[in-house]
Amino acid sequence: MALERIVFGLRVVELLAGVFAAGSAGVGLYIGYQAFRGLQRHSDPSMWYLGVGLILLTTVTYTFTFLGSLLVHLRLMSLPQQDYFSTVAHVLQFAGLCCLAYAMHRRG
Repeated sequence: MALERIVFGLRVVELLAGVFAAGSAGVGLYIGYQAFRGLQRHSDPSMWYLGVGLILLTTVTYTFTFLGSLLVHLRLMSLPQQDYFSTVAHVLQFAGLCCLAYAMHRRG
């Protein structure tokens, strides 16, 4: 199967997952940057929460989980230790979602 072929020492499916995770982190960083530009333009504090939430939800979380999977792949971290990385990633996602929810329901 084509997805099981090895390229650069990784299976193609692992390589695709990494590429899309990096792409998602990049797009999330861009969206967060645009939210911060909106904060500067309109001085609405809810834009700050929107920007922080998007950056936490996308860029920080994807970078953190990519780092964890890289450490496992390089055998610098064991699979049971990856559970700690996974837990922290879920906490970061939850914090990002809470920031987004607060930005949407915040009253001026």
